[in-house]
Amino acid sequence: MDRRALLGLKDNARKTAGGGGGGAPQPSYIRLPTITTNVMRSGGRRGVMTVETGLDTPDAALRTRVAQSAPRLTAAYAVVVQQSANMLLPGAPPDLERLVAQLQAATDRTLGRAGARLLIGTVMVV
Repeated sequence: MDRRALLGLKDNARKTAGGGGGGAPQPSYIRLPTITTNVMRSGGRRGVMTVETGLDTPDAALRTRVAQSAPRLTAAYAVVVQQSANMLLPGAPPDLERLVAQLQAATDRTLGRAGARLLIGTVMVV
């Protein structure tokens, strides 16, 4: 892990070393780790619910905060996905609209302000 990137020091070092502040624009998408949790399947068997998430953050200052808060965001998402899996009836599909709304609320609460848009990749129950 590059700790300088988390503190924003890597960008400052790159600007001073190159002499200019030019370069390619930073991508606004940040992919977060996949969230997995246990779920009850039909017939009493256990299964796994997997949710892939990412954040689109056009604001550079908020993007730095997202990178620094990635472990806290992952923990908040794990709580939301676990609660969603606990409410899931065996054999029923997950309620994606509710899940996305709860994950977006957890994002805003964790970051302390709105501005980062949650993007869902794959939601799978196996």
